[in-house]
Amino acid sequence: MTCANCAQSISRLIEKKGGKDVHVSYTSGKVEFIAEENELEEYIKGISSIGYKVTGKADENHHAETSGKLEWFFGVSIVFTLPLLAHMFLHTPVLHNAWFQLLLCIPVLVIGWIYFGKGAMGSVKALDPNMDVLILLGSSMAFLYSIAGMIIHYGTADANRYLFFETSATIICFVLLGNLIEHRTIKTTTAALDSLIRLQPARARKIEGWSTSSEQVIEINADEIMPNDLLLIAEGDQIPADGKIFEGSAWIDEAALTGEPVPVSKTINDSVLAGSIVNGGSIKIFVEKAGRQTTLSGIIELVKKAQQFRPPVQRMADKISRWFVPAVILVAIITFLINHFMADINITGSVLRAIAVLVIACPCAMGLATPTALSAGTGRAAQSGILIRSGQHLETLSKVNIVAFDKTGTLTKGEFTIDKLEFFQTEKEETLQAIYMLELQSNHPLAKSMVNEIEKKFGKPEVLPFRSIEEIKGAGITGKDISGNEWKMGSYRFVNPEMENFFDIYVSKNGITVAALSMTDELNGQAAEVIYQLKSAGIKTVLISGDKKEKCEAVAKKTGIEEVYSGQLPHEKTAIIQRLKKEGTVAMAGDGINDAGALATADVSISFSEASAIAMQSAHIILLRKHQLNDLLLAYRLSKSTIKTIKQNLFWAFFYNVLAIPVAAAGYLAPIVASLSMAFSDVVVIGNSLMLRFIKSPEKTGHLPQSSE
Repeated sequence: MTCANCAQSISRLIEKKGGKDVHVSYTSGKVEFIAEENELEEYIKGISSIGYKVTGKADENHHAETSGKLEWFFGVSIVFTLPLLAHMFLHTPVLHNAWFQLLLCIPVLVIGWIYFGKGAMGSVKALDPNMDVLILLGSSMAFLYSIAGMIIHYGTADANRYLFFETSATIICFVLLGNLIEHRTIKTTTAALDSLIRLQPARARKIEGWSTSSEQVIEINADEIMPNDLLLIAEGDQIPADGKIFEGSAWIDEAALTGEPVPVSKTINDSVLAGSIVNGGSIKIFVEKAGRQTTLSGIIELVKKAQQFRPPVQRMADKISRWFVPAVILVAIITFLINHFMADINITGSVLRAIAVLVIACPCAMGLATPTALSAGTGRAAQSGILIRSGQHLETLSKVNIVAFDKTGTLTKGEFTIDKLEFFQTEKEETLQAIYMLELQSNHPLAKSMVNEIEKKFGKPEVLPFRSIEEIKGAGITGKDISGNEWKMGSYRFVNPEMENFFDIYVSKNGITVAALSMTDELNGQAAEVIYQLKSAGIKTVLISGDKKEKCEAVAKKTGIEEVYSGQLPHEKTAIIQRLKKEGTVAMAGDGINDAGALATADVSISFSEASAIAMQSAHIILLRKHQLNDLLLAYRLSKSTIKTIKQNLFWAFFYNVLAIPVAAAGYLAPIVASLSMAFSDVVVIGNSLMLRFIKSPEKTGHLPQSSE
């Protein structure tokens, strides 16, 4: 595809053939749609019939290859075009010779037809003319007019007045230059995604026979890795799959995945992610997820999906651009007729004005407005460890005026210490074993901390076998041990609603309360600043937690949150979000199972990668960097700036055409200047999108865009 209009032509062809949910990405070269698999060949034939080659799978290097071809075409074109332009400034006789100019122009025109011709003919065949048609019409009109001038005025002193071979060549040369710049800059907008793709290594070292004495290391393709394989990762290697360290220790650089610049020390049983780099040490890992199942592949797919979004304003632009090329051709014809027959302009001047109208029009800028901004914005987010599930959620986040926070693991670090542990029965050892085993099976952020605390304070308890364990969302956890005893662990309302609520967690055995614990959770050091920044941007902040009133109010006081809901069960959290949605657009930030309903109900939901699996599934935006609450601010800032950039791009694309076409029709733009201006309009749109790559994190800027922006 040579421009964004090509993507629209392919998209409309697929829609005509019955394809659903069509997305054709000019920036990635990828085509996606829903249809019956047995009809795929018909779609491929249809795409081929309008001048495009289907490769079977997305070619991540297609812009690089196209740029290489463009460089060669442009290099040849400029060599022949410069002497043609030189005749306007130099009086060397050979430069003014009609046959010499014709010979110089022909190679450039041939290149133009090779590069733009197939797409132009295909679009005309599909009754959907694109930008290529305008380019070839303009350059061919100038060429044919010059041929006619040569024949009619051959040998006369006026012959040179009818030669516009330089116009024909320059139109193609300048458009090729514009396309070359466009391809290179689009490559820059997708650089973040490309860098993620490059994190996927092609080869891996697999250890075979590791459980026997005949252990050997063999090299395999990365796509041959399977779960439960044992891999050897040496210093300097990229990790090819998600897994756990089986042997050894190393410093792991996860910056490309999480945005965390400092390498992390990891040892046996620690998790590692595909795409991370071993900075120091050597490890063996058991593979848990490989290929498309890895976290890295998930990140890549999320970024790609987010870049497919078309906001309502872009969909309107797409409808306009559908009729744009036929309208421009009609305007060019009217321009010639009015200038020649009504304004008494000679045929030469009228033809040149019509050519200028054809060349100055630029529907490509409309097609580039959204994908380039989304590529740059979501790519910048991914570089900072912010994953956005779709462009729709990016747009919704930009409109948020209420942010609701869970307390534990969101405003606090979720790393608990046991302040107080009381046993109400004599069977302390058995109770401790039960607490330990129940918490080992829990997904709550509190569970891991409690397991670590018990091991630290009491040593690792002996195993108390359980027949069954069940976690009750937002309430607690129950289990039946091998002796048939029923254990419950959770809030007082879950364990025994009649007792007074002095502790955070209660434990019962066969209905009798046997222990209680008080826990302390450290406040996230960025929480107060984040709340201040959000309030400064005109956003209302709310705390919704299942924790006790005094703990919630203490956090609210330290952070500056004014509206607090404490002691809330999961369904109550969901009801509060539903009520808040009547006041405005609501974002919910949480990380536990008990937040899942509220996260799903909110207009846009935010969670950390350390959150429970169900919270991660419910979240629209995932923050990969642990405890970096500032990333919520950066996500908001990027959403505002990306949507603003899309609107700016579309305004420029419309404004440019609304202003430029009448100016060209009135004769104030020569075709040569028009072709250069057309190329420039695409560069402006792409350049504006690239500015998103330089948005700084809030901790560096100290402010957010105001809500009125």
